[in-house]
Amino acid sequence: MRAATSRKVHDSDPPAAASLPRDLIQLLRPAQWSKNAILFGAILFSKHLFDRTALLRVLAAFASFCLVASAAYVMNDLRDVERDRRHPQKKYRPIPSGRVQPALARVVFLIVGSAGIALAAALGGRFLLLVLFYLVWQVAYTFLMKEAVILDVMALATGFVVRAVAGGFAIDVPVSPWLVICTFLLALFMGFAKRRHEVVLLDASAADHRRSLREYSPYFLDQMIAVVTASTVVAYATYTVSPEVREKLGTEYLYLTIPFVLFGIFRYLYLVHQKEEGGNPTQLMLSDVPMIVDVLLWALTAALLLYWGNPR
Repeated sequence: MRAATSRKVHDSDPPAAASLPRDLIQLLRPAQWSKNAILFGAILFSKHLFDRTALLRVLAAFASFCLVASAAYVMNDLRDVERDRRHPQKKYRPIPSGRVQPALARVVFLIVGSAGIALAAALGGRFLLLVLFYLVWQVAYTFLMKEAVILDVMALATGFVVRAVAGGFAIDVPVSPWLVICTFLLALFMGFAKRRHEVVLLDASAADHRRSLREYSPYFLDQMIAVVTASTVVAYATYTVSPEVREKLGTEYLYLTIPFVLFGIFRYLYLVHQKEEGGNPTQLMLSDVPMIVDVLLWALTAALLLYWGNPR
């Protein structure tokens, strides 16, 4: 019903007062906040999950990144408003549809971004610097790297790595290189799958929406997806059986989580290739029931193995 209603809104129509709060919330893309769940990786694998102070700090860090990420989304929508109006799906977003005026969107950007930075400052200097770096990186992506083939996806993946490292900074624990590597590879996997969906969906008009898309093709993207898929699985499997990791985490059975990782990747590939999905990784992850169950089972199994799997 919501999608059907939004399709009737013309670019020149001002936002109705009754729907403006809803449109402003949509402008912030709260569904995308689930990407920031990667901040909880450090607290899970450092075995501080049941430390109340650490947990509260990670929750605050999560809120900070949600705010600054929303500010980055608003900036991106302001930058791409004309292109989004020619996109079959993005043209229904609040700014390109005309439901939220650019002047109001800029005010939202300043308020939300400032709130996120203020919250980051309360968590310490190192975390604040990382949040500021994330914002600068998003500006560079929006105005520069977004148009560079391959680099555009690598830039997006770097944003996930920043989130993963921020989770460690928030509770002052060392961040494992394995967490960085696995996060980067998994983000590359989803990023290239997203580009594939865009190329297939937009077809001949892909280059009109974004210059970098003219350099991609489904075949080329399939090759990169295949490389990154294999690399992700090998990296995670190596991590689970690494002697230093087993010694540090205190369990020899983390490899039991590998089947969940394999199923999640295979399920994602199935949705991309057989169901023509993958354009919105967050929506896909939050709407596909087998994927949701798989992620929950992975997290539960990992927690059981880490905290109770090998008592000493």
